[in-house]
Amino acid sequence: MMKFASLLALAAVSLTALGPNAQAQSDFTADVPILHEEAASAGIDQSYTGGWEFFVGGGAASFDCNGDRLPDLLIAGGSSPAKFYVNESKTGGSFSFAPVDTGLKPEDLTRVLGAYPLDIDNDRHTDLVLLRLGRNLVLKGGPGCRFEKANRAFSIDGGRAWSTAMSAIWERGSRFPTIAIGNYVDRSAPGTPFGTCEPNQLLRPSAGDLPDYSDPLKLEPGYCALSLLFTDWNRSGQPDLRITNDRQYYRGGEEQLWQMTEGRPPRLYTASQGWQRLTVWGMGIAETDFDADGLPEYALTSMGDTKLQKLDEEAGEDRPTYRDIAYERGATAHRPYAGGDAKPSTGWHSRFADINNDTRTDLFIAKGNVQAMPDFASYDPDNLLLGGFDDTFYEKGMEAGIALNTRGRGAIIEDFNMDGMLDLLVVNREHPASLFRNLGAATDWGHRPLGNWVKIELDNGKINPSAVGALISVRTGTRTQTRRIQVGGGHASGQAGFTHVGLGVSERATIRVQWPDGEWSHPYRVFANQHVRIIRGEANARYWYPVAQ
Repeated sequence: MMKFASLLALAAVSLTALGPNAQAQSDFTADVPILHEEAASAGIDQSYTGGWEFFVGGGAASFDCNGDRLPDLLIAGGSSPAKFYVNESKTGGSFSFAPVDTGLKPEDLTRVLGAYPLDIDNDRHTDLVLLRLGRNLVLKGGPGCRFEKANRAFSIDGGRAWSTAMSAIWERGSRFPTIAIGNYVDRSAPGTPFGTCEPNQLLRPSAGDLPDYSDPLKLEPGYCALSLLFTDWNRSGQPDLRITNDRQYYRGGEEQLWQMTEGRPPRLYTASQGWQRLTVWGMGIAETDFDADGLPEYALTSMGDTKLQKLDEEAGEDRPTYRDIAYERGATAHRPYAGGDAKPSTGWHSRFADINNDTRTDLFIAKGNVQAMPDFASYDPDNLLLGGFDDTFYEKGMEAGIALNTRGRGAIIEDFNMDGMLDLLVVNREHPASLFRNLGAATDWGHRPLGNWVKIELDNGKINPSAVGALISVRTGTRTQTRRIQVGGGHASGQAGFTHVGLGVSERATIRVQWPDGEWSHPYRVFANQHVRIIRGEANARYWYPVAQ
């Protein structure tokens, strides 16, 4: 992917080398989850392979394709076929996945860089958008993990671009989602790959009873996007489109934020509106809201240090002006924490989650050299940055057991065995994918469960049934946590299903939902350690119980 003038990255490393995370790791007082790798025994055997076009990508999708609510998997293969796996894991037990025949031809599953799940046509079967080197495919989901190509049915031209990113949102008053596709280098342009970034694409549905995306819009200029995310950055109720771009190949480019106005073409935010020029080797976007004030923070992975952006209070909520808080929070993750290599690190997928169920936000970053770049670390283990009670992140990847010598790309953080503890799938370049089961905290006699938790599934009704764009607010005592239902972000990897929230020692929680149209629900009071279904308009939440094993 990238050849570098490494001085810029090395400068970033030197500036952050003495960050707060140099403090004693013994300051961390919460549980460290033990993550046990068991891909082979679980039946997962997939590697992401191929030439330089597959230096980027390497994603996965997690979603339920057979109606049992367990998260099933699609894992991209690059030059090898993508593989579907149905989840047959026992509740609280070891993982078990089985390959599944989806009815698709092998040629449709090759050259896949990543995938994102969503229910495009509102039929309550999850569909998939496959990002490919060449024609992107939309797969319409059906019963029993069966899929059929739906490009023609939905009037979607898959194009011929090198597609690397996607996000989707239901715009106000729309029956079907607006879909944004991020593209990388135009391989056919003179002088490629430098200065030849492909425009991105916006697919807005036409009015009607069936999905019709026959009038796509180019988002120009494109700056070699590697992650997209529709995000309500200023709690206006109107999500805009954030794009992180790879500075290696663009000329005069920067990070981008497109203003999405109903019924009008998107417009880029400018310096006069508060947008500050930022250039990074942008690989992935993750969103969280540390203090539940409705103004999200963003992690941007890159070569060298990770950016952690917070809206600048002095600029005003209506201006997208951000300051970087990665240094003060101990989240730069600028070089490997193990192995002794002082060269800069290479970040890819990023995702916020509460992996140890202590109510504090954690950050996972998939790491790995692009291929064999001598100016960057060769042994570059994935990061597990656990949030401390002092609002600082602590690196616990080695202690947790994820410091493998692989080249990570995309990832999924999900509870694969429905025990309330989040597990981890990492897609690796030229190496089998890693699948880690969360065993809980280590003890003298083995392992014990982590803190309490609740998992929430929303039902928004006939349109946008999965409630993409909704905000879930969970209160325990004096603490409030929020989760946004989103399609997009990360690195070529998406997931759909239950939303996990750690509750710590709390035995009950109060949940409110801001539905995609902005309406707030009444409070739902629920017990901890439960799978909860909230159906819009119903007075009480429903409990769902995995099949007992």
